Amino acid sequence: MLSPPATNRGPKSFGNLKHIVKAAKMFIGVTSTSKTQIDQLGDRLRKGEASDEDVRLLEDYRLSFAEAYEEVIASIQRAVQLEPTGRPAKLTSSIIAKLRREKTRLSRMQDIAGCRVVVRDVLAQDQVIERLRGELAGAKVIDRRKKPSNGYRAVHLIATARNKLIEIQVRTELQHLWAQLSEKLADAGDPAIKYGGGDFKVRQLLSGLSDIIAGFEELESPSVPVGLPAEVDQLKRNIRQMLEDAVRF
Repeated sequence: MLSPPATNRGPKSFGNLKHIVKAAKMFIGVTSTSKTQIDQLGDRLRKGEASDEDVRLLEDYRLSFAEAYEEVIASIQRAVQLEPTGRPAKLTSSIIAKLRREKTRLSRMQDIAGCRVVVRDVLAQDQVIERLRGELAGAKVIDRRKKPSNGYRAVHLIATARNKLIEIQVRTELQHLWAQLSEKLADAGDPAIKYGGGDFKVRQLLSGLSDIIAGFEELESPSVPVGLPAEVDQLKRNIRQMLEDAVRF
């Protein structure tokens, strides 16, 4: 009778086995965690009751969006022949901050992974949105042009891939410059500026610029039969130059 192969049951082998088992459990946990468990994790993070293990779980959860993100990027490239910019996973600190700032559930947070497409004007913006809606079945459209969020104007599409929500921001060049300026002022002063807080004069400046941009872009609407008058077009160019200079400063 053949003897069973010799096995090394020393401490090193058991240590390796424990490592493999732990890694397998973590993988299974990420792929099979229910929405209820994810939302319970979000509640603990929101309340400041998270353990080190909870922080590790959040890290695994955010990284689990990578394949869905790449799938959506490929769909955008196919639909509009543009190269989006973005991030496959929001920072853990940003996720926790949003959970504490808003009432959203972690499983329904729409921007854990997201990308951005910047186009010339509102006509191109509308065209890109329609093409993306045709490519990404069931994508939800959030139009913040008519109802801006603290001055922020853009159109967002929320696509679903591999049961993950991926946010796509579609901005015009002017909308994008405004958002960059808002980010710059928030980083230099008070992060609350992006959410309707912070210095009143800064909020007033951003609100006024947002209204001016909205006025120009309304004139670019398909319902307007003629192009921008030369004087208005020059004013638009001046506003754009001012925004570019402010963002670079």
